[in-house]
Amino acid sequence: MRQTELFTKTKKEIPADEVSRNAQLLLRGGYIYKEMAGVYAWLPLGIRVINKIKKIVAEEMEAIGSQEIIMTALQNKEIWEKTGRWDDEKVDIWFKTMLKNGSEVGLGWSHEEPIIEMMKSYITSYQDLPKYVHQFQTKFRNEVRAKSGVMRGREFVMKDMYSFCVSEEAHMDFYNKSTQAYLQVYKRLGLGDITYVTSASGGAFTDNFSHEFQTLCEEGEDVIYVHKKDNYAVNEEIFNEKTLLKHSANKDDFEMKKSAEVGNIFTFGTEKCEQMGLSFTDAEGKKQPVFLGSYGVGVTRLVGVLAEIFSDNKGIIWPKSVAPFQIHLLVLGTNDETKKKAEALYQEMIAENIEVLFDDRDGIAPGEKFADADLLGMPVRVVISDRSLEKGGIEIKNRNEQESKVISVDELMKILKHA
Repeated sequence: MRQTELFTKTKKEIPADEVSRNAQLLLRGGYIYKEMAGVYAWLPLGIRVINKIKKIVAEEMEAIGSQEIIMTALQNKEIWEKTGRWDDEKVDIWFKTMLKNGSEVGLGWSHEEPIIEMMKSYITSYQDLPKYVHQFQTKFRNEVRAKSGVMRGREFVMKDMYSFCVSEEAHMDFYNKSTQAYLQVYKRLGLGDITYVTSASGGAFTDNFSHEFQTLCEEGEDVIYVHKKDNYAVNEEIFNEKTLLKHSANKDDFEMKKSAEVGNIFTFGTEKCEQMGLSFTDAEGKKQPVFLGSYGVGVTRLVGVLAEIFSDNKGIIWPKSVAPFQIHLLVLGTNDETKKKAEALYQEMIAENIEVLFDDRDGIAPGEKFADADLLGMPVRVVISDRSLEKGGIEIKNRNEQESKVISVDELMKILKHA
């Protein structure tokens, strides 16, 4: 991608109405465009980050047997009434609207009820189970406040997965596999060391137990208690004597931390499927209820969490696994020979399938190009200039390091090919 072809531009000023660091950085870098509080459009650079997160999540979900689908955002009122979750007293984050024929519909905040309704067409026998499906879907939640940028939006992209099993034992086996798959996702995103499986309540989802995946983050909206020795945590809302007794732990065994929820998994048992009329016939010909599990990952929320954690006073420092481009190539100076060599290097990188953003803009001061590169946060900055050529090559610097060095083009390509 040539920077001259990006329709977005970086901004120096911090948006006055944005208090969250992630939104400030993403808006200034041209990753997102703000429509209104809690509602953001995703621009080319932001889409590249989202797609890389989705790819990682999809690979890990498929590795445990899930298949991808896409369900509808418009929600059937009658389906949700079967479980009582159409009622605003039970779920107070609905966006609801009317069709022209007067029928009331909702905009999906979750998809348990409609996926159960769908599975009634595909599950009748124990031979049809288990079933695991996931989707990447835009969700709508009528939050009272949306002050954390893309970490807490009214419209956002989520991966939600659903499991349908013959028994609690089979469900828990998949539940545990999902837990490990989630931890692998966060490890690949560079968050593995600071993300904890966290005991929590089911909230609006279920009265049964649930687990959250909480990433330590000072700008997060949650408070968790992290066990000082064992690798788990407890959400503040259930940090009490009963929970401590369950974990055979004392209050002093934990440390209080600020965090951001980046995923959650729920056990629904059989109640919701019974309410919806989903059952299967077992080997003896008897009808049995289906065990349901629900598993969510906030995809766009993760972009915000990554921007909060991997950044400094100059801008974002993307982990390699999700960076829009691996290389930010800058050409400096007015020498035609320098420009030709920069173009040749750019073409060589493309030929080697190296993801590169080429700052080929004319009339931009070197300091401004450096500032933009720091703000945008690609892992490696490569500079070709009159000065670097005089020193025998090109200048290379990792975004998370202070010092740069001059190496030959051949040496650079060897490094990049094996990165």
